[in-house]
Amino acid sequence: MTSINIGELRAIPIISVREVFPGDSVANLIVDALVLGGLRFHAGDILVVKHKIVSKAEGRTVALDSVRPSAAAKSFASKNGSDARVVELAMREAKRLVRKKHVLITETQHGLVCANSGVDVSNVDGGKTAVLLPADADRSAAIIHRTLKQRTGLYIPVIIADSFGRAWREGLCDVAIGVAGMKVIYDYRGKRDSYGYKMHATEEAVADELACVAGLVCGKDSRIPACIIRGYVYRRGKGSARQLVRPAEKDLFR
Repeated sequence: MTSINIGELRAIPIISVREVFPGDSVANLIVDALVLGGLRFHAGDILVVKHKIVSKAEGRTVALDSVRPSAAAKSFASKNGSDARVVELAMREAKRLVRKKHVLITETQHGLVCANSGVDVSNVDGGKTAVLLPADADRSAAIIHRTLKQRTGLYIPVIIADSFGRAWREGLCDVAIGVAGMKVIYDYRGKRDSYGYKMHATEEAVADELACVAGLVCGKDSRIPACIIRGYVYRRGKGSARQLVRPAEKDLFR
């Protein structure tokens, strides 16, 4: 079987995106920044957006001075050297507490298993404000996707990405927490590889892989909130990040 994605892959950073405020259109901010930089979208491009600018535009921020930690949050924070206000927000955002040792691991309302329910204080305003995950990142991606079509006339799939730790590996990798306009998993089961072997288990999480490519370009502290992936042959479809969340009945560690 021959890969459909042999060729050059480019990740183009989108710079000069101004500070984001509640009510802003992320799609319009990005198109305006491209125009300012003398760039534009091409047919076949994919847009990857870091979740923080989406959360800011949707008002998903909390002033830490306004948070009153519960006794449970204070207890965990004192034992683990963390900020009780962040712990409190993480507990509020959680559907389920997965682990309470060293780091608070939760399952969010979206079904994501991550540290602190995705609540983040870094790269915001110096520690005064926490950013929460978008309430529905798939919906957020769909809005950006639709607005880009209106502004550019092009079909641009959108991935909203965040950095997650991994259970068995050190370090962070970006993952897709919201997707619109493309299939998120390529299923190779039943197809034959180049040696004729029939594959039985191969499902490639392409949306996560593209999020990782963008993560290398956007960085963690470079103030680059989005990038264009160019040269990847995606498959159109009604994909969503929720399709990347393994159902409880298939969870190998629950």
